[in-house]
Amino acid sequence: MAQAKKIALYMIIVFVLYTIITSPQRAADLVQIGFEGISSAAQGVGEFMTQLIH
Repeated sequence: MAQAKKIALYMIIVFVLYTIITSPQRAADLVQIGFEGISSAAQGVGEFMTQLIH
């Protein structure tokens, strides 16, 4: 099972590197979308906590 995880991790790394090399603009867009999603989630949690306090 550990061997399968290691192989899957290597495949993901190779895919990410391939995507960055072949299409850097698309890779940048995907990273920006990911960070926007994390930011939105953090804002939502912050608003929820604020509403709990009031």
